[in-house]
Amino acid sequence: SGSGVYGFDTGPANTLLDGWYRRHHPMGGDYDAGGRWAAGGRLVPDLLDRMLAHPYFAASHPKSTGREMFTLDWLDGELAGRAYAPMDVQRTLQALTCHSIARQLPMLEPDATGALFICGGGAHNAPLLAELACLLPDWHLTSTAQLGLAPDWVEGAAFAWLAQRFIQRKPGNLPAVTGASRPAVLGALYPA
Repeated sequence: SGSGVYGFDTGPANTLLDGWYRRHHPMGGDYDAGGRWAAGGRLVPDLLDRMLAHPYFAASHPKSTGREMFTLDWLDGELAGRAYAPMDVQRTLQALTCHSIARQLPMLEPDATGALFICGGGAHNAPLLAELACLLPDWHLTSTAQLGLAPDWVEGAAFAWLAQRFIQRKPGNLPAVTGASRPAVLGALYPA
């Protein structure tokens, strides 16, 4: 890309972790608070390998994914015909999140090291962060709070920035990140 700026989804992040947790704890919240349930499980290496074989992980950037690709239906297909303890699946989904992140950084710049700023729900999940740190021993992992931006506010801040760019009639994209053919003013204004 030549810009030195990269941006893409490395994988499902916490989407599958949260969905699997909700399936097995219908009255117990929306997510595995602090990663405690996953921490009680055991990694299932063959399941992790099957999930990491998804073509998305080998695709080059720019790329984007979300709830439409990494769904509980997809996970059910990966589990078909096998009986795993739900807690072990949760532990393995944590590993999927970590491996999907850790495998992408060397693809960008093979000898790079530096700081990796964590945001969103993962910033509050100590077992997930510990596993990611083990997979990236040459990287300093820290929260976006160190940059003055609370990890839970990153998405809201991004949308506020995009709105400001629209109002200023300035591009809100980097083609090297989005894959767009050119910089563009994004969005529309619909007065009430």
